[in-house]
Amino acid sequence: MPDPNPAALAFLESRRSRPAKTLTTPVPDREEVRRLLTVAGRTPDHGKLEPWRFLVLEKQALARLAGTIPAQGETLGIAPEKVAKAVEEYARASLAIVVISSPKPSEKIPEIEQTLSAGAVCMQLLNAALAAGWGANWLSGWASHDADWRERHLGLMPHESIAGIIHLGTETNAPPERPRPDIDTITEWIDA
Repeated sequence: MPDPNPAALAFLESRRSRPAKTLTTPVPDREEVRRLLTVAGRTPDHGKLEPWRFLVLEKQALARLAGTIPAQGETLGIAPEKVAKAVEEYARASLAIVVISSPKPSEKIPEIEQTLSAGAVCMQLLNAALAAGWGANWLSGWASHDADWRERHLGLMPHESIAGIIHLGTETNAPPERPRPDIDTITEWIDA
């Protein structure tokens, strides 16, 4: 017989990301961030490869990264409004955790499973932050998908990518509930 955890299930049934632009200080301190990262590390990881790692970006690092965006946007021909939005996301943030997908060589565990594990880490980190009472949002953006920018400004290796950037802080304005998927239209039952 299952041993349900009604509080955890109720949380998951009602969880909602908080827009990064609504997050402010205070932010979790380093001890709390370590706790959240420990929870995030308890994610499915076939082969125990740990095909992911973390970069914790504090306020000054985020401001530095904001300053790198305009030149990279110009180099890539990114529309000025998209560049401005990216600059604002980094400049406004006080704390963000970059989840890096870092696949390991393995004959048994395909790279796609390792990449999906990094995505699961993002979701686990997001939910851990929300469950701890923080506002949190999972973002990425064009700069995080540019290998040159990632390698020069975040020190990623050529085989690594960014699974997500989790912004953390204190929520200032709860967003309204949004429509959710109609499970019956996207579910097929196979009984034979």
